[in-house]
Amino acid sequence: MAHPARWTCLCLLLAAMSSAADWRAELPAAQRLGAGDFTWFGLRLYTARLWAVGPVQDWNQPFALELLYHRSLSRDTLVKASLEEMQRLGGGSMTAQQRAAWTRAIEQAFVDVSPGMRITGLYLPRQGCRFYVDGKLSHAIDDPVFARAFFAIWLDPRARDPQLRQRLLGLAGDDRGA
Repeated sequence: MAHPARWTCLCLLLAAMSSAADWRAELPAAQRLGAGDFTWFGLRLYTARLWAVGPVQDWNQPFALELLYHRSLSRDTLVKASLEEMQRLGGGSMTAQQRAAWTRAIEQAFVDVSPGMRITGLYLPRQGCRFYVDGKLSHAIDDPVFARAFFAIWLDPRARDPQLRQRLLGLAGDDRGA
């Protein structure tokens, strides 16, 4: 009788560990490409770090973008800012249906943040993305168009903060220590 109970406990423990695993379990060979701070009107909002398997960011390979927050921001603020940037970079091509679906997806993935909290997005080419809040899976979005549009906020050549983009990509000197 004790033997099946042990197997049940072991299975439950393994299931709990796999659901608690952070993004690094899915991208174990990732190395930090670069990092930098995002500031708005002189206030440091977050530190961003880009992780990839190879020496460069490649849209055909998975990568992770980690944001460590230095200020409290509401989920609504994060959702609104993300959608505005996705719309801007998409040249107005976002449909009303996409905007509604993407709004719901981001609302499910994000939370109100406070200093020290971390949200990490894991980009999965041709699949979509997953979001982790403080290392725990928050939400998976199975939409490759969304994923590309979301990560373009930081990685597109037309990103709002071109210096942060350069730092993330490791193209602005030695920014790996940020």
